[in-house]
Amino acid sequence: MPVIETTPELVRANYEQVEANLAIVRERLGRPLGYAEKILLGHLNDARNQELEPGESYLELRPDRVAMQDATAQMAILQFISSGRDETAVPTTVHCDHLIQAHQGAAKDMETARVTNGEVYDFLRSASARYGLGFWGPGAGIIHQVVLEKYAFPGGMMIGTDSHTPNAGGLGMFACGVGGADAVDVMAGFPWEVLYPKLVGVRLTGSLHGWTAPKDVILKVCDLLTVKGGTNRVVEYFGPGTASLSCTGKGTITNMGAELGATTSIFPYDARMELYLKSTERGAQAEIANEYAELLRADAEVEADPGKYYDEIIEIDLSTLEPHIVGPHTPDLARPVSAMASDCAEQGYPTNLTSCLIGSCTNSSYEDVSRAADVARQAIAKGAKAKTDLWCTPGSEQVHQTIRRDGQMQDLEAVGAVVLANACGPCIGQWKRDGVEAGVANSILTSFNRNFPKRNDGNPDTLAFIGSPEICVAYSLAGTLAFNPMTDELEAADGTKFRLEAPAPAPEVPEDGFVVSFEGYLAPPDERAGVAVEIAADSERLAFLEPFEPWDGEDPSELPLLLKAKGKCTTDHISMAGPWLRFRGHLDRISDNMYIGAINAFTDAPGEGLNQVTGETGQSFPAIARDYKAQGLQWVVVGDENYGEGSSREHAAMEPRHLGCAAVITRSFARIAETNLKKQGVLPLTFVDPADYEKVQETDKFSVHGLAQLTPDRSLKVTLHHADGATDSIEVAHTLNDDQVAWFRAGSALNILKNG
Repeated sequence: MPVIETTPELVRANYEQVEANLAIVRERLGRPLGYAEKILLGHLNDARNQELEPGESYLELRPDRVAMQDATAQMAILQFISSGRDETAVPTTVHCDHLIQAHQGAAKDMETARVTNGEVYDFLRSASARYGLGFWGPGAGIIHQVVLEKYAFPGGMMIGTDSHTPNAGGLGMFACGVGGADAVDVMAGFPWEVLYPKLVGVRLTGSLHGWTAPKDVILKVCDLLTVKGGTNRVVEYFGPGTASLSCTGKGTITNMGAELGATTSIFPYDARMELYLKSTERGAQAEIANEYAELLRADAEVEADPGKYYDEIIEIDLSTLEPHIVGPHTPDLARPVSAMASDCAEQGYPTNLTSCLIGSCTNSSYEDVSRAADVARQAIAKGAKAKTDLWCTPGSEQVHQTIRRDGQMQDLEAVGAVVLANACGPCIGQWKRDGVEAGVANSILTSFNRNFPKRNDGNPDTLAFIGSPEICVAYSLAGTLAFNPMTDELEAADGTKFRLEAPAPAPEVPEDGFVVSFEGYLAPPDERAGVAVEIAADSERLAFLEPFEPWDGEDPSELPLLLKAKGKCTTDHISMAGPWLRFRGHLDRISDNMYIGAINAFTDAPGEGLNQVTGETGQSFPAIARDYKAQGLQWVVVGDENYGEGSSREHAAMEPRHLGCAAVITRSFARIAETNLKKQGVLPLTFVDPADYEKVQETDKFSVHGLAQLTPDRSLKVTLHHADGATDSIEVAHTLNDDQVAWFRAGSALNILKNG
């Protein structure tokens, strides 16, 4: 049977291999290394010959583990099946956390999910059994919390088909979110390829106190770096302040580093990680990590003179950091809570809160829930309750059972909280929300990680703000954003006024230990050859994949423009989640959501544009694309800055490819989105002159020249054919290396993997 667990033997073997690789790397580079580089370069497939130029070289790496959540695992596993492999080459797990809709509470919602998603769970369970994957069924917990509890280890490397995979960086792991095709490469025994990231160092001093939580560290970093500031960079935390943060607090920070677009974020190994490992039944791994402590932190020279080794340094004094709230619509619009009321007045944000939500993969640890429960207990003592809906999502069944035993869950319920299933729920748009109609502007406050329009409840008029769990509970008691929990008063049941105290320091691990849970886990059987993968022939949710056609050898000529996107075009805009998650295993069905959230630069309307063949306006982008495809036409999309920001979902690349997209031309790409397009055989191109974006007209057609000579570091020419007969010739760049050029020519990376 394949080994799924992170055994002490696996950990020791990893450290030995990393040290062996680093001996070669140090000889080649002749300089000290930060912690992130140690783990990154320690996992090189070929340490002797790999080119090592940050920001330029593509590294081939050997991750120790793959993790997948149910929404993205469907397409990843379908691709793995298409590869013809018999079992996964590295320890791999599947976690059923995204498809559970939040509505009435954990018990009823779980019952509904098992019925509604039964065929998908059966597919994932049977495929996991057939190909040697560990399977965590619905209700077991959110992927990142379960991975932190069971599998992550300092110094390891993991990729996961979810953008918040870097959560494991809180336990010192180099953990990176990728598209399913990248995961399939590693599962099939091939290296993982990624651009050698540059380094951002975040030096922490002091220690948190009062209302300030680990969440406020990453909210501040998002403010400073913005949603583009981490692209093709690793964010490495260092300095004396790191030791003051719990392991799960560090995980909150690295988790939400995905909002920076960072390749990953990571903390060095310390006593707080050792405590967490021992508290989650991994004492043997902790002892081995202690033996290799020098390996699991930056070299002393880097700590002493960081300016020589990081491309950028940010300094944050935790002792002076205020609690923050970010939003709406983007996670880098930040202000301290003391400025929230005035900012609402100045910007016209609705101050009345319609819901507050705590939990998600970012903030659902025992420590998080304990601090939130402290605020709730203060309200209970005064007879006060939440003045708005309050929802709580535990991160795992292990946390759920522990907070039930220790009373935090009861404290939250006593002030009016509804405890939801151990799943993503409203964070990923799986929220059946009652009582708030579309078109009604309203505000919510969450401890989640993303707050794009329509992200949580599908309502474009909901303004989502983000803060720490304890801040969310405090604001739920006030019912308004025009409130400062550090200075303002609340009303007790008897009419008297009271002020909340900052939550007391919470235990980072339970005093009586966790209620250890493996509920919902199925290991793969020893004999797997006879296991049948379950997909019904008439399924509307699952379908085996047909390979994409190879490049025909011709330059694309006069292809119509499908969409010129204005402003943010995130993966939520390109391939929405929410109710569309049900079709994540059926490429043709889910393609009906392609670009339905994207803003048309010519009309400001979402999801619709001009059909150049029929002349019809206001037609949905999927309908136009299907019409073009039926007539044998490929098409082009033009994007603005940071195209594809957000989730790792490769559907945002596969759907355009399926419906005929030849190229996406933008001012800039988010890392995962660009890689996913490459994997699926779509050309990701960028304007050499960003001002050329303005030249694109609604009726334009595109010709791309020189694809027969497509080589790394060689730009291409594109001709814009305008409706009046005029043309513009523009230069576009690409980041394809030799292997990626081969993916394009073969039609996809999967075609090469299957035929290789």
